[in-house]
Amino acid sequence: MIEVQNLSKEYGSVRAVDDVSFRAESGEILGFLGPNGAGKTTTMRIITGYMPATHGTARVAGFDVFEQPLEAKRRTGYLPETPPLYPDMTVREYLHFVAKIKGVRTNVKGRVDEAMKRTWVTDMANRHCSKLSKGYKQRVGLAQALIHEPEVLVLDEPSAGLDPKQRIETGQLIRELAGNHTIVLSTHILSEVAQTCSKVVIINKGKVVATDTPEALTERMQGAVTMSLHTDGPVEDVQRALQGIAGVVRVSLAETRSDAGVFEIDLERGVDVRRELASAVVRGGWGLLEMRPIRMSLEDIYLSLMAEEAKGQVPAAVTTEGSEVANA
Repeated sequence: MIEVQNLSKEYGSVRAVDDVSFRAESGEILGFLGPNGAGKTTTMRIITGYMPATHGTARVAGFDVFEQPLEAKRRTGYLPETPPLYPDMTVREYLHFVAKIKGVRTNVKGRVDEAMKRTWVTDMANRHCSKLSKGYKQRVGLAQALIHEPEVLVLDEPSAGLDPKQRIETGQLIRELAGNHTIVLSTHILSEVAQTCSKVVIINKGKVVATDTPEALTERMQGAVTMSLHTDGPVEDVQRALQGIAGVVRVSLAETRSDAGVFEIDLERGVDVRRELASAVVRGGWGLLEMRPIRMSLEDIYLSLMAEEAKGQVPAAVTTEGSEVANA
């Protein structure tokens, strides 16, 4: 539904976007993740036809953004970081106006009412846009992006400046839109990506660092699986017993508590020895207080990739299509 290939944007000697490629399938939410100044907004503006590229191609719903701009724009809804509201219009007046300039000719009132309902702003229909809170302005901005029922939504920092409650509500709203729309969500808020997106593209300094599902990125970056085991046995005896289990790579004491020790156990990839770990503790006559896997968060992955990219040692990330993203 959205296909970007070898996209670059140059400002004189500065390359803001450098050979970026990614693909978002129909009904998918793709998270476009990176630090401020990474090139996210520039890429979004190119995809939506607001800015030309220096090199590369971008296709939306099968239409080339540069060769068939009008057809591509008809199928795209865009929410920039600052919602394009008219302060002297009420919410209903503004959405009615947007519907007309986006080519909605029939049942305009019905479209406006539906957009307000879907974005939870019906109660603000007669309030002037200048009087709205930041959260409601974002919702009205999303309503204007939806008003012409586009196949693709491009959302640039939709949670920027929102409080935690508003951010949760916005994330819920975006998830409800998935399936009916292909969504590209640009953000630097890691929790937003982890909770909302089915695929992640990480960009830094204009280049794609990695692309995959959050789960696959975790597996790729973490390598061996790590288990946390909390038991009240003697430290040296526990380490010796656990280290002797086939598939265990390393056992280390992570934390000492008043009642027991917490051990981190690195395992070979693809090996499940939870039963063996529990049996070893029971055989030793110790209490098994807790056992759980330790997973890298998206924040851990992100920071790791940024550190490796700074050193020029970014590992290639296997994409869901099975190809690889070149090292930055």
